[in-house]
Amino acid sequence: MSNESSESEYSDIHSIHSDEEEEVQDYKKGGYHPVQLGDKFDNDRYIVCRKLGWGHFSTVWLAFDNLADRHVALKIVKSANRYTDSALEEIKLLETVKKTNSQARGYQHVAQLLDHFWHEGPNGKHVCMTFEVLGESLLSLMKRYNYKGIPQSIVKRISKQVLEGLDYLHRECGIIHTDLKPENVLVWIPDVEEYLKKETEDIRSGKQRQEQQEQPKSLLDGVDTSGMSKNRKKRLKKKLKKQLLANDVKEQEDQSELENGFKQLQITKKEKVLSSSVLDFAVIEAKEKQQDLDSVFSDIVVKIADLGNACWTDGDYTHIIQTRQYRSPEVIVGAKWTQEADMWSAACMIFELLTGEFLFDPRAGSKYNKDDDHLAQILELLRTVPKILITGGEFSREFFDRSGKLKHIKKLRYRRLRDVLHDTFLVPPEDADAISAFLLPMLEIDMTKRASASQMLSSEWLKDV
Repeated sequence: MSNESSESEYSDIHSIHSDEEEEVQDYKKGGYHPVQLGDKFDNDRYIVCRKLGWGHFSTVWLAFDNLADRHVALKIVKSANRYTDSALEEIKLLETVKKTNSQARGYQHVAQLLDHFWHEGPNGKHVCMTFEVLGESLLSLMKRYNYKGIPQSIVKRISKQVLEGLDYLHRECGIIHTDLKPENVLVWIPDVEEYLKKETEDIRSGKQRQEQQEQPKSLLDGVDTSGMSKNRKKRLKKKLKKQLLANDVKEQEDQSELENGFKQLQITKKEKVLSSSVLDFAVIEAKEKQQDLDSVFSDIVVKIADLGNACWTDGDYTHIIQTRQYRSPEVIVGAKWTQEADMWSAACMIFELLTGEFLFDPRAGSKYNKDDDHLAQILELLRTVPKILITGGEFSREFFDRSGKLKHIKKLRYRRLRDVLHDTFLVPPEDADAISAFLLPMLEIDMTKRASASQMLSSEWLKDV
């Protein structure tokens, strides 16, 4: 059995990269709620200003909150019972994040639910949620740097904030994110209201909106391709397309109701679901030129978003989670997993921010599947195979023989993380050593030995942040 599909079903598409729209036929009983610019919600409290994006389970709109005098991201969920149930579970998680401890370290680095309410429409009763408006995702930031890596000083700042956010989720809230990746970490914009109020003045005053936001016409929009060869452009475009497919299109596994009552939707293995962050839309983008990027983002503030896949830490879980490239070994073999799975994802993401490339990017071969190759890549880098991996998972026997060797991939090309950084990405030796020393505790194959977010915040690599 291959664990190809994974990601929890309740999450929305990162559609800013596509000019596609949701299917018209999904505007039906149990489906989307029809929305027009200027529509009002919750007793006229919210007025819709423009569309931000859409997902398999909801549409998301920029709206103005007349009561709080600010803009919000308004998410309107499909009205069918299964979507409603998942939305209500997500709200429980989000309310926990909001109310647990606003003074705790990391509270400010998790995106906040502002409000939720019901809305009755022609297609049924819809759960609606409002979130703080955030900017672009770290994936978009990587694109700004042409997938050549974000400067180390900026990545350090991002890493510390993400770890603080994870520490808050894990220790204070008892929540596991389960889908940490660049798309689900968003940039906070300090002057967002000043920008948005100018943009939405006409629609808020009742005037007809004259222009629509344009969507990128090409995968390479915004990428500096000057000086690139034709083949280089082709490879880059292929990489961008692959990333979108890898992170947006999820083949879903059947999921059962978990012991703690966190209900998963019942979706067949072959059904494909478009997925990504609820707030992962480039509402605000920096206007500065490429050479000014470092100064623009030197004081960057980020927030972890999208708890649509999250669950409680006190559960007993073995189902498949995480987007492929950020998936931990215990999840691959079908073993029990905990919040340490988030730490593995964090390490993979930080490596990607620094280099512009995935740390692990498995592919299927004629005699092995992606899971086989994923485990092979992990072992090539980390070498040790703990007993828990060989015998502790539901699928362990499919991958390992009795001696602990992989069944389907015999020849491994061992490499050290610091050598990958230095030889492949030309990171100076001293920096390669420091980065490797920082990442490896989060890449401990045995999750019982993997570093926690709290422990990682004391790392030497973050001392100067």
